[in-house]
Amino acid sequence: MQVEIITPDRKVFTGEATSVTFPGSEGQFQVLNDHAPLVSTLARGPIVVQSAAGQQSFTVDGGVVEVLRNKVLVLAEAVIV
Repeated sequence: MQVEIITPDRKVFTGEATSVTFPGSEGQFQVLNDHAPLVSTLARGPIVVQSAAGQQSFTVDGGVVEVLRNKVLVLAEAVIV
C-alpha cells in the first residue's frame, strides 16, 4: 500500500508499506493491505511504517489519517524530531 505522511510545512515520507501502526486518539491500531476505508484522529506518538526494506518510525504530535483503496494519507500537525 502507498503511504504518505505530510505536515503543513513539508512532505515527511512517501513510499510503499506492508503495514502501518498508528497512535489513535482512542488507542493504537494497525493498517494492512486491503484495509477497509477508515478516517481516524491521531494522538501524539509514533507511526511505525513496516516495508520490505525494514521499519521506520515517525513521532507525530496529533493529526488525522485516511485509508482508502490501499492508500494511506497522514495529515500530521507536526513531526517531532
